[in-house]
Amino acid sequence: MPETLAPASVTSPRTLRSVIAASSVGTLIEWYDFYIFGSLSAIISTQFFPKDNPTAALLSALAVFAAGFIVRPFGALVFGRLGDIVGRKYTFMVTLLLMGGSTFLIGLIPGYESWGMLSPLLVLLLRLIQGLALGGEYGGAATYVAEYAPPERRGYFTSWIQTTATLGLFLSLAVIVATRKILGVEDFESWGWRIPFLVSIVLVGTSVFIRLKMNESPVFSKLKTEGKVSKNPLAESFGKRENLKMVLLALLGATAGQGVVWYTGQFYALSFIQKVGHVDFEQSSEIVAIALALATGGFVLFGWLSDRWGRKVIILGGMALAVLTYRPLYQQMYALTDVSTKTEVSTQTSIQNQSTTQVTSYTDGSQVQKISVNNSQGTEVKYVLSLGNTGYWTMVLLIWIQVLYVTMVYGPIAAFLVEMFPTRIRYTSMSLPYHIGNGIFGGLTPFLAVALVEKATANQESQPYLAGLWYPILVAAICFIIGFIYLSSRNRIHE
Repeated sequence: MPETLAPASVTSPRTLRSVIAASSVGTLIEWYDFYIFGSLSAIISTQFFPKDNPTAALLSALAVFAAGFIVRPFGALVFGRLGDIVGRKYTFMVTLLLMGGSTFLIGLIPGYESWGMLSPLLVLLLRLIQGLALGGEYGGAATYVAEYAPPERRGYFTSWIQTTATLGLFLSLAVIVATRKILGVEDFESWGWRIPFLVSIVLVGTSVFIRLKMNESPVFSKLKTEGKVSKNPLAESFGKRENLKMVLLALLGATAGQGVVWYTGQFYALSFIQKVGHVDFEQSSEIVAIALALATGGFVLFGWLSDRWGRKVIILGGMALAVLTYRPLYQQMYALTDVSTKTEVSTQTSIQNQSTTQVTSYTDGSQVQKISVNNSQGTEVKYVLSLGNTGYWTMVLLIWIQVLYVTMVYGPIAAFLVEMFPTRIRYTSMSLPYHIGNGIFGGLTPFLAVALVEKATANQESQPYLAGLWYPILVAAICFIIGFIYLSSRNRIHE
């Protein structure tokens, strides 16, 4: 007799709302912890790595950021197995504590100038623990909510969990921007960047308090009472040909493409306007934060639609739109920041100590600061662009479109994954393809994209700023083809 998810009648609406709220708050905080490192990668590169080569330092910081993604699949195996044997609730309580503790400690580590290479090594170690913890968190939260939700509305209810990754990024940007405004740029870059990391301990404490009140999933409790819990979830998930086939299909037909679309539309977009467009840190963070806030409702909308239209058409539709429109979208983003095509209004120059600042204003309201600083290694030149009103909101629109693609591929993905595997091995089986797709295929996007742009620039290729897009476009296109051919168009109600 096949195992089924909990029928709607056993879960009251109030209980379901409590389950979603408790699961979502904890998962949102874990995403916040995970993403403040990425949001602050430019500053972290100056704190924990040698400053004599800024590009190498940034790539090192992004590599440490990516390391957290690479170990996520291992966390999925370790904690997924634990969740299928011990239970969902206690497993993602452990992951929450590991994540929060690591984030707090990163905020306390002295910089490279004080501790030398020990500093980046400790940051790397804590980043790896963060990755392991996140690898165990998401699968537990998604499985937990799905096992409470009525099968015919599983896409809608699990979509609330899907909002947490984007809201975690939004929260990280909001805390960073607010801290920077309160302290000022100089103090923030000197020591204030530690505050978003230290704040994490308060958020995690709150989440632990909420989750302690939760009960175990009714479906898993029933399975445990009947003595049907898997004794070896890893062997059942990956040792049986039929299950292994579903794991590979979930990865290559859905989560790999979903991962690159997620990280391109949010992280690479932020990195692009900061590093390629030289847009002011605070303004670029605001632009992405506004776009995230405006598009977040899309997760719930597309989760709800997936209950009616099917998961496949929406997930693959988001991938197809990304493949077809990324290059024109990023061409427009670049054009908004390209001052060589703008008309100058005025230029003012000021000199202070070893620094010369030249401010050029343009007819569209944008302004560029060229800051030249003389030091022992020569003259360091930095450009900071502030967009005018029209450019600012056009950039918000271009990011919003990309985040909308993210909501299409990501909104239904939790329901899609939990429906592929039976209860006794669900936590383990769905976690691995999710975290390989998002952690490795998706998480490497910022690092590989920046490296591709650097290489194209060094080789003096045409439009080098678009070179970073080849990676997400290629992965999403391959995933679309595999998913289109092999994925079923019908949602699965029973395992």
